[in-house]
Amino acid sequence: MFRRIKTLFIVFLILLIAAILAAFWLLPGTFSAKATPPEWEVKAARFIRHLATPSHFLKMSNPVRFSPEILANARHHFADHCATCHANDGSGKTRMGPKFYPPVPDLRDPAIQTMADGELFYVIHYGIRFTGMPAWGKGLPEEDIESWKLVLLIRHLPNITPEEIAEMKQYNPRTREEREQQEALDRFLSGEDVPPQEHHH
Repeated sequence: MFRRIKTLFIVFLILLIAAILAAFWLLPGTFSAKATPPEWEVKAARFIRHLATPSHFLKMSNPVRFSPEILANARHHFADHCATCHANDGSGKTRMGPKFYPPVPDLRDPAIQTMADGELFYVIHYGIRFTGMPAWGKGLPEEDIESWKLVLLIRHLPNITPEEIAEMKQYNPRTREEREQQEALDRFLSGEDVPPQEHHH
């Protein structure tokens, strides 16, 4: 009898907590991305993401070996696909980065750098739901060498040089206006177009 009462009490307690959490999440403004997530929420989300990563990924080491050529290739890929949100230096300080909920993390932060290679790969390949982090992986994980190259670059970000960041800028996506300006400049430099002359009075 006592055991049955204890079980019912636990069930009631769980339902009560669930009801309180549901009420909290349904309050007006709860789903706004303008708020800054509290530290406990960030830690809880990272812990849950870690638990959700299949154990065999957590044991993986990066199969891609470092070389200047591989790192350069990863920089170009990162600049073209990732820097819009993460910035070329991985800081997340971009026009869009802080507007996400949670904000785009600083990839140089110890919380990111201490993640296992396979966990970083898993995040890149599969993405993270409800965060804005897309799944970049194509095909099967074992065929996704590009994501492993990005893991290599993430490890390098705390030591990235100003020269490397400057080089990456040429691979960043451009707006239509920026592309048109560059095309006009290229036509002018090739002699195709002559800019209108200024008239002096």
